[in-house]
Amino acid sequence: MKRMIAIPARYGSTRFPGKPLAKISGKSMLERVVDIARDITRGDLEAGFFVTTEDKRIEAHAKEIGAECIITPPSCPTGSDRILAALRQMDVWPDIIVNLQGDAPFTPPEIIQSIFDAFEQNPHYEVVTPVHRLSWIDLDRLRENKRTTPFSGTTAIVNNKGRALWFSKNIIPAIRDEESLRQEEDFSPVYQHIGLYGFRSDILEKYCMLPQGTYENYEGLEQLRMIENDIKIHTVLANIPIGDIQSGIDTPDDLARAESRLLTLQEKAS
Repeated sequence: MKRMIAIPARYGSTRFPGKPLAKISGKSMLERVVDIARDITRGDLEAGFFVTTEDKRIEAHAKEIGAECIITPPSCPTGSDRILAALRQMDVWPDIIVNLQGDAPFTPPEIIQSIFDAFEQNPHYEVVTPVHRLSWIDLDRLRENKRTTPFSGTTAIVNNKGRALWFSKNIIPAIRDEESLRQEEDFSPVYQHIGLYGFRSDILEKYCMLPQGTYENYEGLEQLRMIENDIKIHTVLANIPIGDIQSGIDTPDDLARAESRLLTLQEKAS
């Protein structure tokens, strides 16, 4: 089973132009993401990775850090469309493609491996994505972050078989009797989505041919197009220590939080 990690890295972000080139403790966000892809594919003859962008500045930086980069049209509406456009320029067509966003520099490599493993064990799966059940501490932190950046952080509803039922930029589900639940349970009932996807390549093609969905437009979440069109999304549960969850970096405020988090991790390690 041929596997590929694609890193869409768009320069022209509305909320944060040039985001992939922004530095976190002296190292670009894109380089940190490329390092993750390099770690997970090193020595695996059936796996590889590439960056895809619409901008020559990002292409030049990708080459500086030793990453293959494919230029795709600025008109690509989503990262998934950009990946498909890149794949169509390549000689090798993978069975599984993982969309590792260029703004997720703290993604643990083992999460990507868990996506690959899920497809190996269940080749009929269409889409696989990771979620993390939030501790009460992390739920409180997510709520606080949303006071200043309300569209950072995505939550998910998952059924008892691990299939995703819905995603939202709001915190779902609502918790009617939270005080009692906090006394009974160590973890909240809220799952935070970790923003990367594994596609079967035929499903990626199918998805990209679909028109944007109603709720996708409302929430700004491309995965809702899949749900609206009966593409099944299975989840893998990420085991992340309390306090370590980190959503994608969408704004300069998120970047400041990421810088602070990295400094904290470095202090713990020293």
